[in-house]
Amino acid sequence: MIDTLPPGATARVADGRASIILDVTGLTAAEADAREAAARAAALASGVSEVRVARTSQRAQKRLIAIASGKGGVGKSTLSANLAVALTRRGRRAGLVDADIYGPSQPRLFAVEDQKPAARDSRMIPVMTPAGVPILSMGMLVPQDQAIAWRGPMVANALGQMIDGHWDGVDPILLDLPPGTGDVQLTMVQKYRPAGAVIVSTPQDLALIDARRAIDLFNKAGVPIVGLVENMAGYACPHCGEVSDPFGSGGAEAAARELGIDFLGRVPLSIAVRLASDAGTPPAAGNGEGAAAFDAVAGRLDAWLAAHGG
Repeated sequence: MIDTLPPGATARVADGRASIILDVTGLTAAEADAREAAARAAALASGVSEVRVARTSQRAQKRLIAIASGKGGVGKSTLSANLAVALTRRGRRAGLVDADIYGPSQPRLFAVEDQKPAARDSRMIPVMTPAGVPILSMGMLVPQDQAIAWRGPMVANALGQMIDGHWDGVDPILLDLPPGTGDVQLTMVQKYRPAGAVIVSTPQDLALIDARRAIDLFNKAGVPIVGLVENMAGYACPHCGEVSDPFGSGGAEAAARELGIDFLGRVPLSIAVRLASDAGTPPAAGNGEGAAAFDAVAGRLDAWLAAHGG
């Protein structure tokens, strides 16, 4: 019997040998080493001649929020980046995985194209961006102009390595998914089970048709739909201020109402947002044009997070 074992340690003693199971979940390497040393000392003080210690650790649960669309070209990556920034400004430690393996955009949107993630214990360490959002992207791992011609299993493996990185204390992690309902989406919903999904669409019917397909995928997988965002909703002429609707207006809100899901808001089509994004300075990081629209959507996502786990 060993009476002075440290927290997280259980022991079995037989034939003068102590076998100790030590749970080191949530401890740093130094803390785990110190706790093991204490367990060994306690066992030896009890009179055993040999001590064996096996460390165990539960994988920390990550809260993932999928940012998805059924169709490409609806501004999903720009929205993902700015939602992560806006959530961070609201006090959350938001992170971002660029899960669009074939067309990674986040390194450009955050101006970190030249940075590569370090690794520890064979797991990647996210790159901290100037906007205060840690990210991982395939765009950091391959030359900028190199095509990524991979089949499904390799893509799924790459996604897994990014999600399983060292996201210590980051909550939530936004997943900027590729368009469609293919290998990446299936791997994500089956293996990593997001806490919720934000669907992005432009107002026109063609985009909404594919957005409905994305919603159907998450519904069948049992992933809650946080809500629908209408992107590129209205364009204000920089000269006269007149607002036009090149992609239509109100289609996403009407679809959300019809489908019985929340409408998270509109983000207008803006040349200022485009210029800032190309320059690697997410508009949500400042107070200029576009910041308010992204913050409004982030506010509704923040409220949903607070109601579903804090």
